[in-house]
Amino acid sequence: MVQVNIDRSKYDKAIAIKNEFTAKPGISEGLVRFISKSKNEPAWMLHKRLQALKLFNKTKLPGWGPDLSSLDLNNIVYYVKPGVKESARWEDIPEEIRKTAERIGIPEAEKHSLSGAGFQFDSEMMYHNLKKEWESMGVIFENMDTAVQKYPELVQKYFMTSCIPINDHKFIMLHAAVWSGGTFIYIPENTRVRIPLQAYFRMNSLKGGQFEHTLIIAGKNSEVHYIEGCSSPVYASSSLHAGCVEIHVLENARVRYSSVENWSKNTYNLNTKRAIVYKHGLIEWVNGNLGSSTTMLYPCSVLKEEGAKSDSLGIAFAGKGQNQDTGSKVIHLAPGTSSIIRSKSISKAGGITTYRGLVKVVKQAVNTKSSVNCDALLIDGSSVSNTFPSIKIANKSSDISHEAHVGKIGEEETFYLMSRGLSKEQAVQLVVSGFIEPIVKQLPLEYAVELNKLIELEMEGSVG
Repeated sequence: MVQVNIDRSKYDKAIAIKNEFTAKPGISEGLVRFISKSKNEPAWMLHKRLQALKLFNKTKLPGWGPDLSSLDLNNIVYYVKPGVKESARWEDIPEEIRKTAERIGIPEAEKHSLSGAGFQFDSEMMYHNLKKEWESMGVIFENMDTAVQKYPELVQKYFMTSCIPINDHKFIMLHAAVWSGGTFIYIPENTRVRIPLQAYFRMNSLKGGQFEHTLIIAGKNSEVHYIEGCSSPVYASSSLHAGCVEIHVLENARVRYSSVENWSKNTYNLNTKRAIVYKHGLIEWVNGNLGSSTTMLYPCSVLKEEGAKSDSLGIAFAGKGQNQDTGSKVIHLAPGTSSIIRSKSISKAGGITTYRGLVKVVKQAVNTKSSVNCDALLIDGSSVSNTFPSIKIANKSSDISHEAHVGKIGEEETFYLMSRGLSKEQAVQLVVSGFIEPIVKQLPLEYAVELNKLIELEMEGSVG
């Protein structure tokens, strides 16, 4: 087995740039109005922001899940506007920001394996570009801020209405009040975008918050694969990521949403992702979660019409001082709907991983099928794995199953691999690589290699 040299500095290093505006820590009506005015938003969007702020101010933090008492929401900087305008040319991006994108590999990936790419730095998009081939077919791939201006009726119809309303929970209320940047994708009817679209979100500022909004609308008989990557530098103070992903999968459409969230360990990752799936549509979630001190993330599929399907595949990694509370939710609202949830987790050095899921089948959703499988791998005796499934079934014709497995790396497996010439650390890494393979092979090559490298990095020093 060849040891891979992994350079974590491309993620952990912050860069010093001159910002056009950096808000004071804390949230206020004045700041919300400033964000909306600086983006020249229509009145309906400002109204939505202000409504959300009122709800946020009177709503308590969730009383379940990871402990959030150390998160000081008054100490977060909610809006940072770099002094750089968005461009469709990398050459126009300031050198330091461009170098950050290059270290992460975005421009190179765009050249060889993407239909389009976006790169957000703190609260604003720096770069956004869609290849002409797809633009000529009517595909829209825009900065979310730009979409509000260019496609107001389409955005107003879908933005935080039926999929994720602004009163959903406290961190969605916060998101709706201060959201900035993100991605808007519209795939016309009968259009299949066979090469993935990608956006990368980089949080750079001290005590920063990032609140990008992703809205995807896949028209009838369409297909798209969208990839998101995320990272941030290491600071002593806490940062907050509370993004939002809304996906509308119309009749017979297929959407695959893949993400690798690699936040630094001073970050609270409190993200919300949800899809509404119509007749015979399919949503596929592929998620990798590591980094961040605390994660609360449960991609949700609402199977609204007959024959709708959801497939969710996720991996969570928790090391020292980390609490990864992740899972998946599926709500079956119509007959003949089906879902698969596969969740894997790795815990080491006292890290905590939790699967928290929901399968809900309403009375009229007859002949529903759902399968949930949770696998947890504990690297040592001090680590923790929890499983909190919730299954609610309101009819007798549905077929629902749930399996959960927790295990450690066996001494026999380790001994066998060591007898083949591997060190104990190499043997453990090989077992871990096999454990995460189902997730890795579902990612595009560049992301698969990167996730493997990141897991290897996290596993360093776990033996001995």
